[in-house]
Amino acid sequence: MVIYDTKAILQILPHRPPFLLVDTVIELEPAKRIVGIKQVTINEPFFQGHFPGMPVMPGVLQIEALAQVGAILALRELEDSDMKIPLFSGIDGARFRRPVVPGDTLRLEVTAIRPGRRIQKMRGVATVDGNITAETEILCIIADRKELDP
Repeated sequence: MVIYDTKAILQILPHRPPFLLVDTVIELEPAKRIVGIKQVTINEPFFQGHFPGMPVMPGVLQIEALAQVGAILALRELEDSDMKIPLFSGIDGARFRRPVVPGDTLRLEVTAIRPGRRIQKMRGVATVDGNITAETEILCIIADRKELDP
């Protein structure tokens, strides 16, 4: 069941293609847990150089995809979310277990460890066919966009 499609995700997240790394949200427990999906295709721009003849999704992009799903969980709780932007402040215990390749369906599950209006701590696990590909704890700050304007 799709809870948020790409169009709805674009209304929540500030990310845009080609850096939007979540296609749909399929599960949601507000302020607690969220599951997103990324359909990994050969058309991803990073596959041109990572690696020619043997395309593998970079592990850091798996972590970014988890963070984007976590940002949806966090931002949807804020009334003024259109004025906020989530920024990484830490990545702890990141582990990469198996390559993600074109054709994979990347399942991105994020659980809130310490939700908050300004600082968030979450645990993310990415899987393909039930096998863990990446896992980490993510810390982020929910900043005011106006504070970042040049």
